[in-house]
Amino acid sequence: MSIFNRQTIAAFLLGSTLAVGVGAYAVDRHQEGHRSHIARLYAEVQATDAQKAKIDPLLKAAMADLKPLHEQLHDLHKKLLEQASAPAIDRAALEATRQQGLALADKASKRIVQLVADVGDNLTPEQRKKLAEHLSHGRRFRGM
Repeated sequence: MSIFNRQTIAAFLLGSTLAVGVGAYAVDRHQEGHRSHIARLYAEVQATDAQKAKIDPLLKAAMADLKPLHEQLHDLHKKLLEQASAPAIDRAALEATRQQGLALADKASKRIVQLVADVGDNLTPEQRKKLAEHLSHGRRFRGM
């Protein structure tokens, strides 16, 4: 296998792992931890009860939308590993799997950006700044 192909597979695996991490936010068994994280975010941005009442349904809808994408990406990751460990490398199949992964990542990314905009519509500029500070430097992955 050429270096390009190893790099392509490594990049896909890294990308799918990141997307799975984002999708994991929607997994039911992690809801309690996410509620705690959301409560900390609300406290950090000093969200009012009225804002929380508007934002909570947005978060729940996004989680519901992201959960199937997470499951599909998990299945796709298993498929890629099976293809990569096959006795013979099927480059066309690997490429098709890569493209499917990119399409799923694009869907998830669009949904997350929609959520960011929807939540942002319900926050003041100062609150959005605090939220952005919280989400910067990888903080969004700690404590979730």
